[in-house]
Amino acid sequence: MRTIGAGQARAWTLELVARASVNGTDDEASFAPWLVQWLRRLPPWAAAPDLVWTIPVPGDPLRRASVAALARGRGRRTVVLTGHFDTVRVDDYGELAPLATAPEALRAALLERLRGRAATPAERRARDDLRGGAFLPGRGLLDMKSGLAAALVAMAQWAADDDRDGNLLFLAVPDEEANSVGARSVVQALPAMAAELGLELVAAVNLDSLVDDGDGAAGRCVALGTVGKLLPSALAVGVPAHAAAALGGLNAGALMAAIVAEIEWAGTLAEAVDGMAAAPPTLLGLGDHRPAYDVTMPERIWAYWNVMTLRRSPDEVLAAFTALCRRAAERVLVTLRERAQGLGGAPALPAEVPVVPFAALRRAAGAARAAELAGAAAARGVDLPEQCRLITEGLWMASGLGAPAIVVGLASLPYLPAWLRGADGLRLERAVRRATATAGARHGVAIGTCPFFPGISDMSFLGQVDAATIAAIAAATPAWGHGIAWPRGAAALGVPVVNAGPWGRDYHTPLERLHTGYAFEVLPDLLAEIVRGVLGTAGDDT
Repeated sequence: MRTIGAGQARAWTLELVARASVNGTDDEASFAPWLVQWLRRLPPWAAAPDLVWTIPVPGDPLRRASVAALARGRGRRTVVLTGHFDTVRVDDYGELAPLATAPEALRAALLERLRGRAATPAERRARDDLRGGAFLPGRGLLDMKSGLAAALVAMAQWAADDDRDGNLLFLAVPDEEANSVGARSVVQALPAMAAELGLELVAAVNLDSLVDDGDGAAGRCVALGTVGKLLPSALAVGVPAHAAAALGGLNAGALMAAIVAEIEWAGTLAEAVDGMAAAPPTLLGLGDHRPAYDVTMPERIWAYWNVMTLRRSPDEVLAAFTALCRRAAERVLVTLRERAQGLGGAPALPAEVPVVPFAALRRAAGAARAAELAGAAAARGVDLPEQCRLITEGLWMASGLGAPAIVVGLASLPYLPAWLRGADGLRLERAVRRATATAGARHGVAIGTCPFFPGISDMSFLGQVDAATIAAIAAATPAWGHGIAWPRGAAALGVPVVNAGPWGRDYHTPLERLHTGYAFEVLPDLLAEIVRGVLGTAGDDT
């Protein structure tokens, strides 16, 4: 197999990074048309420009699209190489924002900044990394345009071989940093598209980056699955009273504070597989959303949490979450009774605080009212947790249920965990293990495997997931069917998927930086070896 040098991977990465594509902006929308024209100039497609096309996101107000590029060989078997091209914003760079997509200039400017104020351990580590020359900074360089460039180099390398089996399909999608509308629309379009093109999609490689604050051993890793994610939510409904008569009510703030303390890093909501732990649960949003100040304790407080999932079902997650909310309510009532006794008062506290599943709240308020509120919330253009808050509070006020109470549900789009299954999954895993050994030996580095990719990604919409869990998620999610327009068909593409991408440090911060040696030299070779293992004779042994 012919090789294309690391210089090409670097050049293509810098071209992709130079074109801004911040999520939710016109730059993100214009990136796909630009990328089509740019890809048509690259070796695999210069003579076949019709094999590069866009896949629009239906109904998207920004008119965003994904980009597909097909490199053909013999037969129908096809491996998908995919990643996102959107990035997070650049205003966090401050005065260096104009350099955020110019890595070489940014490195010099960051070093100058860090010479004067490398106050934290992260800043000092970044200063040392940039001085050493092994790392390059820039928005989107690590997350994840260097992964896209590595895939394109691997494809060019593969396409240069006249004796090749199978096909490679490159997919670059928007919106991974928000709601994954790119990946979700691609999943719906691909089956019919593959049938028309005569392709059998047998495996996918996602190209997302890993973060490693050490020597790179954890970053040089192919993930054989992916973590999932749910956003459990709680609406704490108290019994408001004037601050001068506080013993006559139950402060929703006190109730929610107990819930927040109970859930943060709770072991019953944490999971691990094969000795690798997913991130523990943590609070993401909290507020009473009152329009103005008064001297009355808050009646309702809304909060939602990040909960990573591995093997546990949504029903199991909600059951554990509900138990934590119930225990928190029991404990705060005990504490308030004790304090009131110490004050010589007689508090008007209930015997218990009921925990109400969102589905029960919807039944109490009526399906018609729920649909009306969900449609109005979606029309406001706010994010999904805010839509779910508006719907939940509106239904509470229409339900006639008595306070106090805690309403539990889910506050956003689900990301399902994906694992390798079946014969194709086993074939991909074997190809990965051979590729890590072969590419590692060739480049003199150790490349490992890990059970799962630790952050949410588009793998959840590509991989082999348990689609049967969607019904439980839908019943618990206020915005389902309105702000979340989940397709009626498959929840995911259903092909075996692994993650093989670059590594670096501090993504989504001004210190985001890429380990260039691995991204530009090792990763394209690793991807090419994985592809050969799946499509070629190297993957046929059992």
